[in-house]
Amino acid sequence: MLRRWCTVATAALLASAAIPVKSFADEDPRGSGGVHCTKYTCQVEVDAPGQSGHGQAGGNGSAGAPGKSDSSGGGNSTDKRVCTYKLADPQPPGGSLDWEGHEPGDGAVYEQTCGWEGLDGNTIVRMVWLAEPPEQETIDPAVLAQRAVDSMTLLGPDIASPRAAGRYTVGVPMWMWVNQSATTYGPNTASASAGGVTVTATAKVAKIVWQMGDGSTVTCAGPGTPYKGSSSMVESPTCGHRYSATSADAPDGRYSVTATSTWTIDWQGGGQSGQLEEVRQSDIQVAVGELQVVR
Repeated sequence: MLRRWCTVATAALLASAAIPVKSFADEDPRGSGGVHCTKYTCQVEVDAPGQSGHGQAGGNGSAGAPGKSDSSGGGNSTDKRVCTYKLADPQPPGGSLDWEGHEPGDGAVYEQTCGWEGLDGNTIVRMVWLAEPPEQETIDPAVLAQRAVDSMTLLGPDIASPRAAGRYTVGVPMWMWVNQSATTYGPNTASASAGGVTVTATAKVAKIVWQMGDGSTVTCAGPGTPYKGSSSMVESPTCGHRYSATSADAPDGRYSVTATSTWTIDWQGGGQSGQLEEVRQSDIQVAVGELQVVR
């Protein structure tokens, strides 16, 4: 005889209460069974005559990852199944199917949450009886935060000014600014999950440090301000520089300008929060000449 258990959400079963659930008599060739509902789930038990073995729906340790082949298909899943356990409080009453034939005080009933490492969603939650408290693999939210960051595309600054084709002059204010996008300035958001724990991280550029090639360094707290003025002698209100010498003696007659962005990543999840930092850079070469006076 094969006894099968099917665990479904209580709300879903109650929503279909208009459909009667019948427990077949022992002599009924279709088998016998019953329905038991706890606070979280309803379990439907069916005894199928003429079969042997034991199966339980709702996921087990040998189940394959969603979308992955298992041993029955000639291959093994490469994803790691991670489960977490929470002691049911209060414990189910005596006689509940959650005890799986045991009595209260003999072990305990836990809420088991299982998922696949590196695969969001497809989480299975069910009630299980365990003789001893489970040895759970600790899920470190900080590790998940770094995994979320690693899944992001974070690039160096998209330099709009100065331009490689631009003509710049000693003593004339240079306005520096960058184009803003999710990958070059932020905000950029990603999540990572494992064992029922999900961490979400959001990255944004906090500052850009410009190394101007003449020995000067300029730190800008924002993306800079695009130049829209009519006077070439107006200073940028947010991010600018004045060259005091031409680039004639620099390699290839150009200053090598490096813009380095510092990404600040705030993350939270699994009851914790924190901050990470990433650094990216971009380079450009600019020519700086002297003002030509026409007599």
